[in-house]
Amino acid sequence: MAAVARLDLGGSPIAPMTICMIGAGGFIGSHLCEKLMAETPHTVLAVDVYNDKIKHLLDPPAYAEGQQARHPWDGRIQFHRLNIKHDSRLEGLIKMSDLTINLAAICTPADYNTRPLDTIYSNFIDALPVVRYCSENSKRLIHFSTCEVYGKTIGSFLPKDHPLRKDPEFYVLKEDASPCIFGPIEKQRWSYACAKQLIERLIYAEGAENGLEFTIVRPFNWIGPRMDFIPGIDGPSEGVPRVLACFSNNLLRHEPLKLVDGGQSQRTFVYIKDAIEAVLLMIENPARANGHIFNVGNPNNEVTVKQLAEIMIQVSGEPPAEVPTIDVSSKEFYGEGYDDSDKRIPDMTIINKQLGWNPKTSLWDLLDSTLTYQHRTYAEAIRRSMAKSVASS
Repeated sequence: MAAVARLDLGGSPIAPMTICMIGAGGFIGSHLCEKLMAETPHTVLAVDVYNDKIKHLLDPPAYAEGQQARHPWDGRIQFHRLNIKHDSRLEGLIKMSDLTINLAAICTPADYNTRPLDTIYSNFIDALPVVRYCSENSKRLIHFSTCEVYGKTIGSFLPKDHPLRKDPEFYVLKEDASPCIFGPIEKQRWSYACAKQLIERLIYAEGAENGLEFTIVRPFNWIGPRMDFIPGIDGPSEGVPRVLACFSNNLLRHEPLKLVDGGQSQRTFVYIKDAIEAVLLMIENPARANGHIFNVGNPNNEVTVKQLAEIMIQVSGEPPAEVPTIDVSSKEFYGEGYDDSDKRIPDMTIINKQLGWNPKTSLWDLLDSTLTYQHRTYAEAIRRSMAKSVASS
């Protein structure tokens, strides 16, 4: 029996396409590759310097002695190990593709202060050839930006007891209306947001002046399995990943969870699998996605970072008294030059209108799924690492 054709939101059949995915080996890229292999006929040219998180898609599974099974997607995902900074093969891969998705970025806050030059180069300079190749070769581009381009909310500049602080007009972030408010130049944390904003403006200008077909994605704290790394296990011992991996590491090691400046910043969190559904809609509905900037987040999952730590302790099943939280200054944790936004709540009007997308997974459920993965993946390795450290001391 013939397979049922996939249809876009307008009811038209979706033709198989070739996608050049830059940063395919990372957190978002690995989940997107899985989705494309499992549910679509599309081909992925996976571009990255590492492929650890997509090895299960690339390596044929064991079948029987002397044999290997075939994936149902054999031939539809090809890994190309290259660094987009200085590899002439990139333009050829973009030319071969119908769509380019750019996920490549340095996106951990600890790096913004200690590696501001690398942050600016990675998120602006290195992205320039990608935009140029897409524009010159008339190829569609989906570019991943960040919710950090919004910076601080208007409400954060009002007195703490001002009634307008509670007015959504002063803190809900809208793609087509909210200003981008950053801290002073010496606060180098904003190097990331500024570089991301500038590449957004360049892409938008290419669309306006040269007809580039583009979609810009602004993720609002996507979390789930395979996010970041655990220091000393699959990342540098002195490395500082983003908040979820930091807290996971603390929980697995039975260490206090460190709350930067008391953990008062407010964030919304969305499950990676919900967010990938939104990206697939963008991929397969260019008529509705082209020319748009999309917030992708879950405004229903808003908590302070302190509340996030407390919920993660509950979800982990650890007795709260045995896994305390402690306050640390941002200078102590991140170094000089750190600054932060106060709230990040996305307005969802545009993505809901254009693509009909809404997130589904509650904060408790997404943390339960993620911490289960973290424990299954890292608990034994951390136990051995801690035992080795005790023995050597």
